[in-house]
Amino acid sequence: MEFILGVIIFVLDVWAIASVINTKETTGTKVLWIALIAILPILGLIIWYFAGPKAKYS
Repeated sequence: MEFILGVIIFVLDVWAIASVINTKETTGTKVLWIALIAILPILGLIIWYFAGPKAKYS
């Protein structure tokens, strides 16, 4: 069970980082968000979801 939860968190973090990379923010902002998500996987993901830059897919 813990393995599955870890894999889910990992996949969501990779998705969040990819989404940050696809934004039009400055490089410094992208690096800060990616570092937050990588250092604090669960909390960083939650903070990014509510306050982070979102990619524009159109």
